[in-house]
Amino acid sequence: MTEVLIGSILSALSTGVGALPILFLNQELTHRWKDILLALTAGIMTAASTMSLIPESLQSGGFFSLAIGLLLGVVTLTLLEQNIPHIDLEHSKTGIQFDEKALLIVSAITLHNLPEGLSVGVSYASNVENTGNLIALAIGLQNAPEGLLVALFLAQQNISKIKAFLIATLTGSVEIVTSLLGFYLTNFVDSLVSYGLAFAAGAMLFIIYKELIPESHGDGNERFATYSFIFGILFMIFLINIF
Repeated sequence: MTEVLIGSILSALSTGVGALPILFLNQELTHRWKDILLALTAGIMTAASTMSLIPESLQSGGFFSLAIGLLLGVVTLTLLEQNIPHIDLEHSKTGIQFDEKALLIVSAITLHNLPEGLSVGVSYASNVENTGNLIALAIGLQNAPEGLLVALFLAQQNISKIKAFLIATLTGSVEIVTSLLGFYLTNFVDSLVSYGLAFAAGAMLFIIYKELIPESHGDGNERFATYSFIFGILFMIFLINIF
């Protein structure tokens, strides 16, 4: 219990760590660097889902549990996307009022973090050595650039840098609650572990292919984004082998 709590808190707070540079930046990050960060995040999440979550789901429950859980994760994210206003962090235009825009971005990112928290909790409940720590690390590494992009977006809407930092940090706090929920559900119902791991993988793969990769290719930086994506995969595989 202590381990999952610490892991979920550190993973969630990494959003704030990523947002810290907003307090010191005097100018906006270039599109190239934003695309590199998004692609690096996509690579890390790809390796975490394909090299850790999916193999462990197969091992603990077999193919059908994997397929059902993975598809359920994709469907859940699809429904969330259809019912949550989508804010493109890279290419948003200033066509609506400040308060409404800020509310939309905060709501979208907060809800977007729900399945990520579940991923952490389910991974700790699997009782596979170091899986929880690995997924918490992967989600944390994913949260850091996301926190920076959210803070940059809010700062562009005339929100003070301190408020932008605090709001970006709070968007990740929902992961602590959903992480504990995922942990308790799968910890008390062992048969849910395989489905939960696959659900987490499906949710992550949806985010990667639907959001991160397209947005990293939106400003003509495909080559740099591709290199960053591959580096992210290698980095996460290196961490998996260490742990």
